Amino acid sequence: MNKIPSEAKDFVHENKEKFDSSKVDVVLCVPDVSLNTVMGELEGTHIKVGAQNMHYMDNGAYTGEISGKMLADMGVKYVIIGHSERRERFGETDTTVNLKTLKALQHGITPIICIGESQRQRKEGRTQEVLRKQLAFALDELTPEDVTEVIIAYEPIWAIGTGEVATDEQAEEACALIREQITRRFGQDAAYKVRVLYGGSVDDKNAKVLFNMPNIDGGLVGGASLKPSFEQVVHFE
Repeated sequence: MNKIPSEAKDFVHENKEKFDSSKVDVVLCVPDVSLNTVMGELEGTHIKVGAQNMHYMDNGAYTGEISGKMLADMGVKYVIIGHSERRERFGETDTTVNLKTLKALQHGITPIICIGESQRQRKEGRTQEVLRKQLAFALDELTPEDVTEVIIAYEPIWAIGTGEVATDEQAEEACALIREQITRRFGQDAAYKVRVLYGGSVDDKNAKVLFNMPNIDGGLVGGASLKPSFEQVVHFE
């Protein structure tokens, strides 16, 4: 929940050339009120626009919500689903994450599914158990073809906005587990095509090392995406 539409427009206008890239996929997930503004400002670039959340119903008495059908009609191609803040503060569950994933795919929107453990769960040695459970629920009823259209973001809750970053080995281990689980369930070909991201205090100082790990295909970037230095994250090579 950052930047009113006019601020978002100015920020994108000033930085879009820096953030643009034909070598990597760049998606800016902005608040709903800024979707149209930012999409218009980014016309002619390689940068895509995504939403930060959506409902799993197409319409109905869900005041204040926005549906996948609405997003698709606007031309939105990506949506974040199950972010740790949505899970912790707004009652998002593994079940609703799955329902939203299925609905996003139905409307041709790529879901960026977030999974991750809390600090307590990691200390208790339950990281792998939590990731397996969240991933299993999220991908329920998906076909191997469906899963290739999904992006999985590993975002350890203890590293979100804290400045604390998982070590390269911790991030790689978790992302490798995610790919292993997808391989077992959907096959090696599908697992190879799924993009697995790391999220958790990613910035211009650690992006290169993280993104060069074998099973980390990119980042789910939070606070650093609000700064001009996001350019270094995009062009991490």
